Amino acid sequence: MKTNKLIFLVLLSSSAIAQSSLQNFYARNDFLLASSGSLKSGLWGYDNPALLNYQHQFDLSFMWSNDVQGLGGVIDRYGVFTAGPNFGFSAVHESHDRTSVTNYRASFGVGNRMVGVGFSYGWTPGDFFERPDVYAIGTLFRPLPHVSVGAVWTSSIDGDDYELTADIGLRPFGNELLTIFADYNWRANNPFPVLPFYGTARWIALEVPRWSAGAVLEPLPGVRLTGRYFENNALTVGLQLSLGNVGLSTQAHYDNDGNYSHMTYGVRVGAYDRTMVRKTIDRNKKYLELNLQGPIDYQRYRFFDNRKTLSDLLNAIDAAKTDPSVGGIAINTSAMMATTELLYELREKLKEFRATSKRVIVFIDRVTFPQYYFASVADKIVLDPYGELSIQGVVAGRTFLKGTFEKIGIGVDELRFFKYKSAAETFSREKMSDADREQRQALIDDIYTHWRNEICRSRNLTPERFDEIVNRDIVVLPKEAIMYGLADTIARWEGVKEMIKTLDGSEKGYITADRLERPNLPPDNFWGEKPQIAVIYALGVCAMDEGINARKLVKDVQAAVENPSVKAIVLRVDSPGGDPMASDYIALALKKAKGKKPIIVSQGNVAASGGYWLSMYADTIIAAPTTVTGSIGVIGTWLYNNGLKESLGLSTDFVKVGEHADLGFGFGLPLIGAIPDRGFTPEERSRVEASIRTLYTDFVGKVAEGRKKKPEEIEPIAQGRVWSGIDGMQNGLVDGLGTLETAIMIAKAKAGLADNEVTLVEYPRLGLFNPMAFVPRLIGIEAPPEKDQTLDLIKFHLRHNGKPMPILPLEDLMMMEIPKQ
Repeated sequence: MKTNKLIFLVLLSSSAIAQSSLQNFYARNDFLLASSGSLKSGLWGYDNPALLNYQHQFDLSFMWSNDVQGLGGVIDRYGVFTAGPNFGFSAVHESHDRTSVTNYRASFGVGNRMVGVGFSYGWTPGDFFERPDVYAIGTLFRPLPHVSVGAVWTSSIDGDDYELTADIGLRPFGNELLTIFADYNWRANNPFPVLPFYGTARWIALEVPRWSAGAVLEPLPGVRLTGRYFENNALTVGLQLSLGNVGLSTQAHYDNDGNYSHMTYGVRVGAYDRTMVRKTIDRNKKYLELNLQGPIDYQRYRFFDNRKTLSDLLNAIDAAKTDPSVGGIAINTSAMMATTELLYELREKLKEFRATSKRVIVFIDRVTFPQYYFASVADKIVLDPYGELSIQGVVAGRTFLKGTFEKIGIGVDELRFFKYKSAAETFSREKMSDADREQRQALIDDIYTHWRNEICRSRNLTPERFDEIVNRDIVVLPKEAIMYGLADTIARWEGVKEMIKTLDGSEKGYITADRLERPNLPPDNFWGEKPQIAVIYALGVCAMDEGINARKLVKDVQAAVENPSVKAIVLRVDSPGGDPMASDYIALALKKAKGKKPIIVSQGNVAASGGYWLSMYADTIIAAPTTVTGSIGVIGTWLYNNGLKESLGLSTDFVKVGEHADLGFGFGLPLIGAIPDRGFTPEERSRVEASIRTLYTDFVGKVAEGRKKKPEEIEPIAQGRVWSGIDGMQNGLVDGLGTLETAIMIAKAKAGLADNEVTLVEYPRLGLFNPMAFVPRLIGIEAPPEKDQTLDLIKFHLRHNGKPMPILPLEDLMMMEIPKQ
């Protein structure tokens, strides 16, 4: 005791010297269970501020130590640490029976998963004396899943005292199971390298360590065992236990003689952490609730956009599949809006979910055939008491404007030279051509057969029985649906919980997608950046500055090709074609990338004509069974005045230089645009025909090159013929049937990443919000009425009047268009 008092008196007498010194790193961070970069978030920026770059949610921790005898009294120490993404604040209090002091620190960190940097500022007011304010600059580098390297430079504001602490962590298995770590501390040469009180009492009687080494073992999720050896032969042994949003920790400290010194404890609340609780106590206690009301799209703006996206829904289903607390999914399809292909994508994901022996319950009210096809994947279907099933079959038809154009005086020259290329028939005919009827019938036959077979397989019906229901019942009412085996019970959405209780034998609570385990897990299980797969969306008509917006999209393709973090590219095509230049911009960029990175195409609802042009150079093309693909062909349309100008009392006149300078000159009409005064001369038509045939030959040749075939092998399946994904696989236009996720898995495998976690990066990136969403609210007017699709169709063809176009009938696309907000 006398020795301890002597040390304390020496410290007091040396306070003038000590005030200019930094507290030693190891004493300052006595609550640390391991080196800063080796265990989760360290001390929330109090140790290395760069760690705040990896803080994923708000977190609050209280840590304290038991009493430590020495220096003639009792020394107490406790700390409060709080942090959110990028920011942290900490306060560590040390007290002696004669005085006390509190260290405060504000921290900030930024970066990505590979590199983080941070800055912190610390100050220490006290009732005995003040320590100097300090600042720290930290960095963390994680180039591989196996390695983490960190460093912290700490200095007093006056710059007289400083230290550098570096640490390294090694993960032999590339995950959190085992982490081996070491650190080293360099200091300026001060006679008193540490300050009162707690750290001094502990370390001044011993040799101040310069390095430590140890290991962290996580044998079960959230159960972490730590051991740490110091240069001065001191030792710590710790345990950290996660209960999800709450955590507990304790650590035993031993001095250089192996004698027990003291204990530190910690309680954490806030951020979610890996835990065994979901696999034990909470196992299968919840159902994921998915409300699919409203439009489902590919992308959305970050703010003020209520659309659901395909990727978000797929991720939610996949996260529910691996979440041990989730026993099933309850889906509300009321007012759901999605294309048939997106429904296929979601249905296939739910089939995968059910394969894990978890249940799917679907609520329906008024559903069409494709919506019922989606719902039929369920274990049980709950139908609203006033709901109905409209499953009359599949139809594909068109509205023909030839008679209307004749009456109003618009002439049409259909520049059609290939059997199945029917995009202009809506203007030039009064009914379908035999060729168009043939291809459309084949297409809907495949769609109907696919839907019927999947429904029958799910609902244990025979195809004959299903055909009978379709052909006899115009609308299937609730009681009939139960009798036919198309639904399992009649109730409102609230009745789904009763269905779940009946099936599982106990009541289950609902959980939303944002509360699932995977999106809430801390990022510390994987060090560094995961390899990236770029998913590039080519959506809408092929055009340079609208639709797929080729002028901008090609830059996204090039950026993905040049980005070393992107290991493969998946192009998602949902396009009927259009401008061949726009299609070729993207196709050529992908062709140049071949051999550098795997190029996989995922075809959506429609990827035909110019949409197939986008696809043809891929290493692999994946389509859905009901995808509209192919249509390798070119067509043109020439709309011109045939009496409309005269009937309106309009007249035009001109002067010209050049024999054909007046081709395209005409009069303008509101809402429609300019209509040429005349049709083609025989010479002009012959020239346009030559350009169409030349483009067609070029198209066929490019497809043959992309598919590694000869042009004569492509010709029989070209001529503008559309095919279903099923037929496209049989004739070699596509390589396999599947979803966007199927394409991503193939891309991973071809990039050598089949067993690796990857990050999906999407292009193009939408802005923060859609300015048009605020127009009615800002200026107090009604939202504009829904567009007239017929006028849009006419305007589009007038804008591309007479041009060779690899395009499908646009009215078909309009009928299948993804709903917008």
